[in-house]
Amino acid sequence: MRIDDNTLLAPPKGRPPAVLQIVPSLASGGAERGAVDLAGALAAAGWTSYVASAGGPLERELRRAGATHLTVPLASKNPLVMRRNATALMQLIKRHTIDIVHARSRAPAWGAWSAARATRARFVTTFHNAYGARSILKRRYNSVMARGERVIAISRFVADYAASVYGVGADRLRTIPRGVDLQVFDAARVAAPRIISLARQWRLPDGAPVVMLPGRLTRWKGGLDFIAAIALLGRRDICCLLVGREQRRGFRRELEAAIARHGLGGLFRIVEDCADMPAAYMLADVVVSASREPEGFGRVIIEAQAMGRPVVATDHGGARESIVPGVTGWLAPPQNPVALAATINEAVSLGANERVHFAQRATAHVAAHFSREAMCSRTIEVYEELLFPQPADIDVAA
Repeated sequence: MRIDDNTLLAPPKGRPPAVLQIVPSLASGGAERGAVDLAGALAAAGWTSYVASAGGPLERELRRAGATHLTVPLASKNPLVMRRNATALMQLIKRHTIDIVHARSRAPAWGAWSAARATRARFVTTFHNAYGARSILKRRYNSVMARGERVIAISRFVADYAASVYGVGADRLRTIPRGVDLQVFDAARVAAPRIISLARQWRLPDGAPVVMLPGRLTRWKGGLDFIAAIALLGRRDICCLLVGREQRRGFRRELEAAIARHGLGGLFRIVEDCADMPAAYMLADVVVSASREPEGFGRVIIEAQAMGRPVVATDHGGARESIVPGVTGWLAPPQNPVALAATINEAVSLGANERVHFAQRATAHVAAHFSREAMCSRTIEVYEELLFPQPADIDVAA
């Protein structure tokens, strides 16, 4: 690690280190969920923890965790707003004596990077996906995520992308998978009234196997492939759920039209808001992740496994690292409704004993590799690398 006049090595003695995480908003996405989880872990460890965003439903949870929210319009991609955000973040860094700025999304990362350089705060980024880069302009826009003094990738798939496309070296690159809260996503902790309430609310038929695809209602999440697969499956004794908010206006109508075209109106429910995902997973006999393009990780895959649910996912991206095929779930070729139908049928057809064994293996797998505690602990270790470097790691500039 190089020390020069523009680098802050460690926070002054006598106060805890201060971390400012940067996300566009505090809605219910993976980056936002990770920011809130880490903010709570930092506070519990005695660090001073801030999150800057445009705000959202997770603010209350952030405050309960002992962290502070700073409202900045970071969801905007307007260049003028982004420039003003850089100034606002620079002021916040100075006011709150921030030691580490951790950016988790591209648009706000530009302002965060500029503010960190101006204030000598350490700069960390998290690569959440293999971002598309079909033009030089887009590649430059994405490149801010490779500018961290430490670059965290949420899977080996993403780490390989960051290294090969943006040249992030092993000295800066750290792979830290997402983690799930095993206190929340625990089948034994979900009381029967929660499950019954959702079943009534969603009008689920008694005794029918439930196949659920959780995720935003957007084309790349594979909802249309899922519908086509269920049509090919030819079973009328199941109930199918699409659970997630509409991201692009009009796509729900497209899903509904596909359901009607295949004559599946009685089999499908579309639920745009679910405040109790652990109970939702308990209703499912099979959970599907049918993303058409590779996901950087795939949070619902580990949440479902933590709940002991059999998972069917498309065979690319981070899913290959979070599912053990035939042991904790199945992988099917992407954009292939025929293969997806066959795999769903195999999962739905599990016997009672097979289902118990699948649940045991899946929960143990997640506990061993994808806990929230491990994710937070390893991220704090990355911060400590920067703030408290070992003497052997320091290269003093001449």
